[in-house]
Amino acid sequence: MKPVISPSRLAALLSCTTLLGASHALRAADKAAATPAAAPSAIPAAKPIDLPDPVATVNGEKISKAQLEEAFNNAVKMSGMDPSKLTEDQKLAGYHKLLDDLITEKLLKAKAADYKITDAEVDAELAKVKKNFPDEKAFEAQLKQAGQTEDKLKGLIKDGLAERKWVDSQTAGKVEVTDADAEAFYKANTKEFEQPDQVRASHILFMVPQGAPDSEVKKKEAEAEKAYERAKKGEDFTKLAKELTEEPNGKETGGDLNFFSKDQMVPEFANAAFGMKVGDISKPVKTQFGYHVIKVTDKKAAGTVPFDTVKPQLTAYLKSQKQQAAVQEVIGKLRSDAKIVNNLPELKAPAPGADAGPGAPAPEAQSEN
Repeated sequence: MKPVISPSRLAALLSCTTLLGASHALRAADKAAATPAAAPSAIPAAKPIDLPDPVATVNGEKISKAQLEEAFNNAVKMSGMDPSKLTEDQKLAGYHKLLDDLITEKLLKAKAADYKITDAEVDAELAKVKKNFPDEKAFEAQLKQAGQTEDKLKGLIKDGLAERKWVDSQTAGKVEVTDADAEAFYKANTKEFEQPDQVRASHILFMVPQGAPDSEVKKKEAEAEKAYERAKKGEDFTKLAKELTEEPNGKETGGDLNFFSKDQMVPEFANAAFGMKVGDISKPVKTQFGYHVIKVTDKKAAGTVPFDTVKPQLTAYLKSQKQQAAVQEVIGKLRSDAKIVNNLPELKAPAPGADAGPGAPAPEAQSEN
């Protein structure tokens, strides 16, 4: 299992940017600024913040103003937001979140410096990242939006793999989960394993972008109709999905969605799937994502899932929880043992009941050691 190393490093491996976590926070701030209920109709534009240089030192090593500004600009690109709608306080919160990640990365990178990562390891990890995209073109577009290049991403992956190895060395023996642990959790949380009626289905998706012209919509609908006719004539549905689907990862899975309950899918898809018999193939179903051709492959009646059925997943979940706790403990000690000086202006304390935004550090945590 891959440990959670740091929010930004994980984001680098999964989403081609070290700034995804911060961009989520910034996007939330952008949305709040644009919501009439959350702020006056006339939102003051973000004022330039006079950042010190360096913005921080970590064990005597500087993190420059330029590094933080680059991180902020990349986060803005990744989020697709309008930075002019951010207030000075919201922008400063973003700087603090990004700087916090940069500090942790610097500490981890120093500890992992002696771990050697081969080109083959980097290439294998990059291949996993690319599987999250429907094709090479989509991957390259995401890189461009994130302000990255493939070479830069390889560098991030190389650093991330080294950090993972170091963290693994620090958490070894702390994340084991026994069958007894899993069974005790199951018995204490039996209600959590009750499930409603479920359907297992595969689908072939023909994606229709939001706001697409009628000609594009009709083209996708026609493609879905052709796929439906081929499936009804007996062509293997899995092979058809691997050939035709436009769902990310759909070609790899053959369109299989595994089991799902009715409330886990958008209404149009769920109503169609739950109204079908095992083996049925639907005519194209229109949802917000596009046109789906659906095949129901199995059904399960409501009931409590037996322990033996969920034991592997439950064991993995408990191990993940232990892993995260162990990693956070390692990072916490790493930070507490370091000499960290944060030179950013302090954040204002939020008003009572106000949401400071995801990832925003508490006011008392503006400087360390």
